Amino acid sequence: MAQKSRIKSAETTLQILETIRELDGAGVGELSAELDRPTSTVHNYLQTLEQNEYLVKEDDTYRISLRFLAVGKHIEDRLTIRDIAMPEIDELAAQTGELASVLVEEHNKGIYAYLQSGDNALYLDAHPGMRTYLHQTGLGKAMLSAFDEERVDAVIDDHGLPSATSNTITGRDELKEELAEIRERGYAIDRGERVSGIRCVAVPITPSGDDPCGAISVSGPRSRVKGEFFEEELPQLVQEAADIIEINLRFS
Repeated sequence: MAQKSRIKSAETTLQILETIRELDGAGVGELSAELDRPTSTVHNYLQTLEQNEYLVKEDDTYRISLRFLAVGKHIEDRLTIRDIAMPEIDELAAQTGELASVLVEEHNKGIYAYLQSGDNALYLDAHPGMRTYLHQTGLGKAMLSAFDEERVDAVIDDHGLPSATSNTITGRDELKEELAEIRERGYAIDRGERVSGIRCVAVPITPSGDDPCGAISVSGPRSRVKGEFFEEELPQLVQEAADIIEINLRFS
């Protein structure tokens, strides 16, 4: 993959914002240590971001400002699949009692667009906006199964196949065999490949019949997601929801 031009000052700005978000607020000294940059340099960036209202300062702590709410709302407004999928995802969560999710793709990674928890759903680390490797989740594998081989290779070349658990697929040939099985079966299965002990059934959303615009899933602990429910009932429920979402997207 060709090396693209990179603007260091822009990268530093983004690193500062990401670090403040991850730390839920930080001072100049803490950021300087985290980023291994001079205090004076970090201070100049922080002042610029504060003056442009992207940060707020509380005593000696800088925090992400509410200005990002407008940015987030703009993104939500253009995520058509999120709005159209929400009723079906809510219904899946209610029917199964588990966690139902929507994933989209950007920069060859998966981004959670919407999640809804059923009455029995486990608390997981996934949340709207969280990014994940496509090969590590049922959702991501569902999307990969709808990509052509050249696109799958581009994803692998871009990010590799890092492992999250002992069940993560980390070989190119093994992944492609799995994707072929998903195409034949019609849905993807996650057997604890990102989070140990969690099973998932996922279906790609392909309203135009080719490239997917996302995928939907239901996830739960293997102690409940098993047997006939895992092998027959859940795939049917997720596929039915995907069919409705695709039709609504096609005519929206």
